[in-house]
Amino acid sequence: MSIETDIKQKKFRSAYQRLAINLTYTSNWLGYKQLELFKEHDITSQQYNVLRILRGQQPNAIKVSDIAERMLDKNSNTSRLIDKLLAKNLAERTSCPSDRRAVDVKITREGLDLLSVIDPILEEWENGMSAVITEEEAELMSRLLDKMRESE
Repeated sequence: MSIETDIKQKKFRSAYQRLAINLTYTSNWLGYKQLELFKEHDITSQQYNVLRILRGQQPNAIKVSDIAERMLDKNSNTSRLIDKLLAKNLAERTSCPSDRRAVDVKITREGLDLLSVIDPILEEWENGMSAVITEEEAELMSRLLDKMRESE
């Protein structure tokens, strides 16, 4: 379907407005699809993002401020997300040897186990895009999105 059909709008002010609206609409669509997947595992996409960051640091711990810098959603309340992961035993706090005021976080075995369940499901869903978009088109779209963010 086209963006025109999906939002029932026939005309846009410009190709750039159509692009901006299409990106916003598609981003929300992707978010809802992921929400459905993560909901089955009692986590949010932001919590999944934190778990991926923690796994990438393994076996080392990482400061909360460093996690916040790497988040996909820059408006996330990282401390609150980590508190939720701690409550679910998916992450653990450790004391920072170099700065007693800082809090380091590590992924737990349960967190790794959850990722090992979710990752193949997410990968299958992402690979499903190959039915409508070629790998070359996906690479091109990624490069164009990178280029678009350079305009700020």
